[in-house]
Amino acid sequence: MKLQRLRLEQLRQFRQPLELNELGPGLNLIHGPNESGKSTLVRAIRAAFFERHRSSSVDDLRPWGDSSAAPSVELDFECQGVQWQLRKRFLQQKRCDLQVAGESYSGEEAEDKLADLLGFQFAPRGASQDKHWGIPGLLWVEQGSGQNVHDAVAYAGDHLKSALNSLLGEVASSGGDDVIQQVQAQRAELLTATGKPRGDYARLSEEQSQLAAELEALDERVAHYQSMVDRLGELRQRHQRNEQERPWEAARQSQQEAENRFREIEQWQQEQKREQQALDDCRQTLELLRRQQQQSQVAARKLNEREQTLAHCKETVNTLKTREEQVTVAQQQARKAYDKARQQVRVAKEQEQCNRLDNDIKQLRLQLETLGKNLEKARAHQAEHQETRNQQQANPLDLEALEALRKTQRQLEQERIRSQAIATRLHYALESGQALTLNGQSLQGEGDELLLEATTLALPGIGELTITPGGDDLARVQRQLERLQESYDNQLKSMKVDSPEQAGKLAEQQAQRKETIQRLEALLASIAPQGVDVLESQQQEFTRRLEQLQSEQKALSEIPGEPLSLTSAEAALDMAEQQLREADGKLQEHSKQLFAATQALENAQAEWQQLKRELENPERQAAEQSLQTQIAEAGERETRLQQSVGKRQEQIDEARPELLQQDMARFKASAEQLERSHQQEALELASLESKLESQGAEGLEEQREEMAARLEHVVRRYTELRRRAEALDLLLTLLQEKRKALTRRLQAPLQKHLNHYLGVLFPKANLDVDDNLIPGQLTRAGQQGQETGDVLDLSFGAREQMGLISRLAYADLLQEAGRPTLIILDDTLVHSDRQRLDQMKRILFDAASRHQVLLFTCHPENWQDLGVAPRDLEALKTTD
Repeated sequence: MKLQRLRLEQLRQFRQPLELNELGPGLNLIHGPNESGKSTLVRAIRAAFFERHRSSSVDDLRPWGDSSAAPSVELDFECQGVQWQLRKRFLQQKRCDLQVAGESYSGEEAEDKLADLLGFQFAPRGASQDKHWGIPGLLWVEQGSGQNVHDAVAYAGDHLKSALNSLLGEVASSGGDDVIQQVQAQRAELLTATGKPRGDYARLSEEQSQLAAELEALDERVAHYQSMVDRLGELRQRHQRNEQERPWEAARQSQQEAENRFREIEQWQQEQKREQQALDDCRQTLELLRRQQQQSQVAARKLNEREQTLAHCKETVNTLKTREEQVTVAQQQARKAYDKARQQVRVAKEQEQCNRLDNDIKQLRLQLETLGKNLEKARAHQAEHQETRNQQQANPLDLEALEALRKTQRQLEQERIRSQAIATRLHYALESGQALTLNGQSLQGEGDELLLEATTLALPGIGELTITPGGDDLARVQRQLERLQESYDNQLKSMKVDSPEQAGKLAEQQAQRKETIQRLEALLASIAPQGVDVLESQQQEFTRRLEQLQSEQKALSEIPGEPLSLTSAEAALDMAEQQLREADGKLQEHSKQLFAATQALENAQAEWQQLKRELENPERQAAEQSLQTQIAEAGERETRLQQSVGKRQEQIDEARPELLQQDMARFKASAEQLERSHQQEALELASLESKLESQGAEGLEEQREEMAARLEHVVRRYTELRRRAEALDLLLTLLQEKRKALTRRLQAPLQKHLNHYLGVLFPKANLDVDDNLIPGQLTRAGQQGQETGDVLDLSFGAREQMGLISRLAYADLLQEAGRPTLIILDDTLVHSDRQRLDQMKRILFDAASRHQVLLFTCHPENWQDLGVAPRDLEALKTTD
């Protein structure tokens, strides 16, 4: 199929006709910027073929804002050696005409003939969708959909298989499908699609499992019954033996013997506690006696220490008395130096005060001078400010009223323009010397008059003409003009002006006065932030301050001698004061030390005499002798008690009381456990006898025999169905493998064309297709050897390249089967890098030698090396 001419009119942005003619049989490159109409051309071709001419769901073809448009498309193309001409109009005056080799078709007949030719179908209702587009939907790639090839192949699958049938004949025949379907139906009675049992086969499987489980449960019950019989015999023998031997009584006897032995050890422990208590009391008494002895020894040591302390105190007092006169003289000298420094500071301060008064008086006079100047300026600004404010208040202008006046003026001008536009226009062209009278006004020469109301035109020598302009709009405009004019005049009168221009000048003057007021207020704020009255008060305050300073200056007497530096005088005073403080401190410290040393000497003398009298007392010496005797006796008693406690502890340790306690607990627990076990055995014997009697009456062995017979029958039937299911499954597998072999032969022509294009992009690569001829696994050389993956897992750009290669292979297959092909690519391969794009150009150029290709793009610079002249869509629109 070769498209030769395309013409469209009143379709989307192409309100005026646009014709694209002289299309070549191979590659055609049409370019233009975004929004130039490339996608509109593609939509026009699709509408011409896919949309019913009577469809009301093609409003997207209508130009924006033009509800009366009738979009039309004309196509001239050659197919199978025959010329075809298609003319189609939508929405308004709907038509469809088709000329084929001199024969004419129209309406739905023409549309059905096109659908049979190209291999697509129309939508039952509404707009056409991609699922109806068949072969063209596969070969005509919309913008941004080049990577989506799976759905397009699925929608065109029947047409592709039909083309293969025409190529391969009986290989593509479905004669063996009936056998496969029959085998599948019989297999489906026994197995699911995943090979699991169903129907009677599944029911027998479940029944077999259930019966086997029940039989297993019966076997367990029989085995349990036999084990209970064995358990009953064993329990009877053990119960009778324990009843005769009574082992718990022997355990209680052993428990009693252990308890008697433990009570004897407890008596030993009580005796040991009493001896230990006596030992502790003896040790405390001995410790107390030794402390008393140590206190006596400490008193002797203290007497020696007091003698040494007394000698040291006497030496300290003598030394301090020697230094007393030296410290007193130094303090008196420091006092005289301090008094002299204070006198010098007083004189320096008086001199500095005189200097400060001179400076303050000079500074105050300067401030008074500056303040007087500022006060003079402030009074002048204040007077100007008051005068300007009075003028502003005397001539106020309402700015809102001015804005309303201007708005009314604009409305009045607009209404005058509107009235002139709709007024009756009287044009006159009179000969020289001739005149007419219009409402008493003479008209001569040539001119125009606008008539808004009834007007009288006098014709000399003939009569009068009364011209009455018609139309409700004119009367309404005239009334509006009168209302606006009246409002305009009233606003001028209320504002006391003759025109908006005069009011504007008054507004400008008012704004200038406002700016002057603001400027004067700013100057006043900078000179007198708190007002002129405050400045005057400050002037008066500074004057009083100046008089006071001058009085103080006169009060100060002349200071004789050279001027002194106050800093030097204060530094000398600080040094003298520091020396005086140090001298006072030393004197005070010396007095404190002398008093403390004298007091310490008296205390040491008293303590030494007291200790000496106590130590020389005869009663104290007798008490010390008695204390030594008591200490010796207490030591001997401690030794005896300690030996007795040690021997008793050895006796207790040899008896091991902790083991006796464990034996008592062990024998008690053993007796209780043996007696409790004997009682439990009696209860278990009674329970087993009762259970055996009840189960013996159930006939478990007869039930097991009956259950085994039922299971054998079910197993035999289940085995028959299993063998049948396995046979049908095997037969279906063999048939399907045979069918797959035929399918591979069916896919071979398409695989040949795919490999032809794929080798350019990926040498030695292979792209598999499934039973529905949809591309699936891609195998190619990678860094780690051969790599295989799904096409859908590739990048966006690679999927777009695989989609175009697949479409070109389908086109070759269709052409080989004698079916028409036309390839339309709208802005495709925009996500390809430079290297891949160069390879895809080679593929496109090769395909264009067998098919007509319409390539629309907004990047013509990417396709300069295709060997074809590009066609500029913008230039076509200008030409048309």
